[in-house]
Amino acid sequence: LPYKPEVKKYCIIVAGGVGRRMKSALPKQFLLMGGKPVLMHTVERFHSFDCTMEIILVLPAEHHGLWRQLCDVHSFDLPHNVVAGGEERFHSVKAGLECITADSLVAIHDGVRPLVSHDTIWRCFADAEEFGCAVPFIEPADSVRLLAGDDSRPVPRAEVRLIQTPQVFRGSVIKNAYNRDFDPSFTDDATVAEASGVKIHLTHGNRENIKITTPADLAVAETLAGILRQ
Repeated sequence: LPYKPEVKKYCIIVAGGVGRRMKSALPKQFLLMGGKPVLMHTVERFHSFDCTMEIILVLPAEHHGLWRQLCDVHSFDLPHNVVAGGEERFHSVKAGLECITADSLVAIHDGVRPLVSHDTIWRCFADAEEFGCAVPFIEPADSVRLLAGDDSRPVPRAEVRLIQTPQVFRGSVIKNAYNRDFDPSFTDDATVAEASGVKIHLTHGNRENIKITTPADLAVAETLAGILRQ
């Protein structure tokens, strides 16, 4: 399926973490990876994929000043808009969606997934253009068990998918899906879209596209980034 750069494209990058699991006073999206904040790597992935894509960065209002300082320190001048986030990820995405047009394709991505591949981004946009949405996944490498009270039972790995971002939607579809109140069952954009009746189309992600939430994740991401540059 051909990728069509002429279709208006947005990327909403949500970066509202506060660093509790990272055990850092500095939120995880601002920690250095290869000498540069993680979030800058993430923005670069989408800009280098398609420099015409409009990037919307959703940050807590109290982090806007810090982000401007970091951009100055690292001479980071890739074009992007900064929007104030909300209480939950749901509210932050909703704030980002206020900046897009309905006649578009929009990717929603975690700010702490800096190693998403161009192939994954391409597949997500191409499939969303055809099916209305695209959600990337990888297959679990470990055995899986489902908890039931004090007991557990095995679940066949072939029936399980681990979900990543970017999750890409037609603008009109996801704007309509987010026109509702927050529900704690909304764990990602796919669950919000499903609540409005959208059929979720899964597409292949890339295993390196890890979400950095712990110091070990950051160390792994730095190692992977070095290998991918070779």
